[in-house]
Amino acid sequence: MKVFMLARAKWAVIIPALAAVALLCPAQDQKTTASSDPDPRVKVAQPTGPANSLRIDNKTYVIGEADVLDVDVWKEKEISRQLAVRPDGKISLPLIGEIQASGLTPLQLQENITQDLKAYIDNPEVTVIVDNPLSHQFNIVGQVARPGAYPLRESMTVLDAIAQAGGFRDFAKQTKIYVLRPSPGGIRVRIPFNYKKVIRGGNLQENVPLKPGDTIVVP
Repeated sequence: MKVFMLARAKWAVIIPALAAVALLCPAQDQKTTASSDPDPRVKVAQPTGPANSLRIDNKTYVIGEADVLDVDVWKEKEISRQLAVRPDGKISLPLIGEIQASGLTPLQLQENITQDLKAYIDNPEVTVIVDNPLSHQFNIVGQVARPGAYPLRESMTVLDAIAQAGGFRDFAKQTKIYVLRPSPGGIRVRIPFNYKKVIRGGNLQENVPLKPGDTIVVP
């Protein structure tokens, strides 16, 4: 009888303990699953596409046609504005009218606007920023992975442009590529580029440095 009572006492302790473990296990599993989910408060970095911005040095960048400028005159909202450089290379601002922009750096243009505004405003404080350097872009079209317009970096060549556009598609005619380059009078010069020869060390002169407005055509 004593042995029987001891056995009952033993199971009276074990059964509640097992029940407690069974109740804890799902909670632990749920906690583990929840911890594996992304925290909604954490921002996940999104992959970026092709380089779509050009680092602007206000001391060296030369403003060109179609560039979009932000002209800010401190405490003068009616004069401050965003505007594009016209084909004649000029922009227009209240009070001072037309002013040459193309061919100048942002700092030079900023100083010229400041000097012109002194006839109307005491101690004008002017800031000029290139918001969109459209004059310093090249285009690549045809059988490449990512055709489109790209910022033109210094010393960039045709090979660099093809790499930035993601390389060729399956049926690209790699020996028939050419660059269309604007020239005075509205004429476009055609520059041939034979990719297969260039990468083998031949016709290296065809791997020309790109200029603003160039269009690379990959048939």
